[in-house]
Amino acid sequence: MTKVKVRHGESLDQALRRFNKEVLKAGILQELKDREHYVKPSEIKRRKYKELKHRFYLEGKNK
Repeated sequence: MTKVKVRHGESLDQALRRFNKEVLKAGILQELKDREHYVKPSEIKRRKYKELKHRFYLEGKNK
């Protein structure tokens, strides 16, 4: 769990900004979005394969 202590003389806005940075760095929001709906393992594999195929296409296009 991400925790941020407010430092002496620090405004609440600055502490909130630090908290949001920590949440983004930890990947909490992305994990929440991923777990929102169940995705079958075969669908996960299909998506990964599609991304890999697209990445190879872009690398070949840049050469």
